[in-house]
Amino acid sequence: MFRNFRMISNVIFGRGCFNQLDDILSARRAGSFMVFLVDDVFENSPLAKRVPARGNDLVLFVNVDDEPKTRYVDALTTQVKEYSSALPDGVIGMGGGSTMDLAKAVAIMLTNPGSAADYQGWDLVEHPAVYHVGIPTLSGTGSEVSRTTVLTGPTKKLGINSDYTVFDQVVLDSELTAGVPKDQWFYTGMDCYIHCIESLQGTYLNAFSRAYGEKALELCRQVFLEDHEDSADRLMMASFFGGMSIAYSQVGVCHAMSYGLAFVLGIHHGIGNSIVFDYLDEFYPEGVAEFRRMLEKNGVELPRNVTRDVSESQLDTMADVALGLEPLWENAFGSEWRTIMTKDRVKQLYRAM
Repeated sequence: MFRNFRMISNVIFGRGCFNQLDDILSARRAGSFMVFLVDDVFENSPLAKRVPARGNDLVLFVNVDDEPKTRYVDALTTQVKEYSSALPDGVIGMGGGSTMDLAKAVAIMLTNPGSAADYQGWDLVEHPAVYHVGIPTLSGTGSEVSRTTVLTGPTKKLGINSDYTVFDQVVLDSELTAGVPKDQWFYTGMDCYIHCIESLQGTYLNAFSRAYGEKALELCRQVFLEDHEDSADRLMMASFFGGMSIAYSQVGVCHAMSYGLAFVLGIHHGIGNSIVFDYLDEFYPEGVAEFRRMLEKNGVELPRNVTRDVSESQLDTMADVALGLEPLWENAFGSEWRTIMTKDRVKQLYRAM
């Protein structure tokens, strides 16, 4: 069977297009209220004053110093439900990938029972989410276009992967990415670059994912190896295309292992991918070599020895979390991937980091 996956219904792109958000939301207002989940880094910034909240809309400044956890999703969902017995007209996420993932998850949990941890996996969501909008203020994660959240639960790091996760509306305004710290800009962009490398070398590759992946990779090279005045626009579109590439494909070794690293050590997704990728010459030699040129060109130094003090038990947990992401390994190596990537091999790679 061919996959019939859901795509974003509406996309608006261009510098300054954030100013049209109020008009976009007006068409969705039906007498209830809107929920704005905004990265708390913007709480006292000019952007916070531009949030087009009206009347009884609820604005929540969310903290993503740590990557989103299922219990945080549950707490935010409870906060919205306690605010009003009525469902909101929409949930709007403004921030980087973690904030947008929170918005996607809350929109789902408002219409589905239980805990967000119950839906970590593939196609477990039964009821459509509340209308939800993604507004990236960082470029690279692809969260704005993907059918996945990235959530850490009680026993695993695994997203809610569902057609209902996909945003109904995305606002792509590269002006919102101005002022991002250089390292954060780089590591988030590397998430996109690594998406492309893993997708384009994966066994799931097809003409659909190749078309988006190749363009995203071209844009990443322009941003991180060249100099362009419109690099913010290019990276925003690379993020979008990179997310589209893995929608009909998958990521691979690096993302699987970065999930294990994050679950045990709490290392954020972008920097975790970068740490892991630097040790994957065996699997992605050309990509790793180019990645190192990007590091040098942009004057970024990777953290080293991050697993130096990790116990054997923690290594086991890392490996178990990573190996639990079976579709990623199958994309990397095919159906016989277990004969190639054993638990001992995964632990050996972690020890090197």
